[in-house]
Amino acid sequence: MSQLELASQTIQMPYQSARLIELWCAEPVFFASRELSDTYYTEGTIGNYALAYALGWARSPYRLLGQATGRPTYVEDLTPFSGQRYILPAWPRAGAASFRFERFNALSDSYWYAMTNNRVATAREDLPLKRTGKKPNTFRPSNFPQTGRLRVIERGNRFQTLVFGEVELPEYIRVGKFMSKVRVDILQQVSVTALSPGEHDCRTYLNSADLPADLALLSFDLISIPPASLLKNLRFQGSAWKVGDYTVPANLEFCGGRNHD
Repeated sequence: MSQLELASQTIQMPYQSARLIELWCAEPVFFASRELSDTYYTEGTIGNYALAYALGWARSPYRLLGQATGRPTYVEDLTPFSGQRYILPAWPRAGAASFRFERFNALSDSYWYAMTNNRVATAREDLPLKRTGKKPNTFRPSNFPQTGRLRVIERGNRFQTLVFGEVELPEYIRVGKFMSKVRVDILQQVSVTALSPGEHDCRTYLNSADLPADLALLSFDLISIPPASLLKNLRFQGSAWKVGDYTVPANLEFCGGRNHD
């Protein structure tokens, strides 16, 4: 029995094929990946959790109320798809994404306003009711930035990713803070085969929270973004899948266990 046949028997194979897809940004895409002073930076990737929601696999309420405002619900929303469907974080097809900067100004155009702790007051008579301390400028913050700069993914950028599972893909999705329009094109249907355990190099992007707990990470580049950091240029030791021209760790699934209790 060959090593490949032996690996196929020992490694779980929930998927027999996958699709390589391209995401074309019809509009600028913004995520608050990093915040430095009054500038909000979008990293050159589209996270797989964001794509799962954009594709309609999972739903979240438009407004979070009560205890739901205290924590995200990725585990509850995405783990039911374990072994049924999965998508990798999207990487730029050209090797690096292009960006542009935009400035926003949400200050009031009323006759009178005052800057307070991270909020704008527009009526003098309301100020004493909102004051939380003895000083004139101690008001309850609303945590909404009023001015600043955005680094957004420029219109026309193209990203690629792999989709596992027999699921229908829409022609367009909306992603990011501004619900930007992105076109979905299927480039290729590829087979998924098991590789013998050993050292492997992965050229796709990976979500660190979706990796199997027993996978040995030898080297990688880290993209630190919420809600979970992404890895690229990963060299790992363990079981792997051959997906077309790409090699990825075996048994990837949403919230797969590495960083999840």
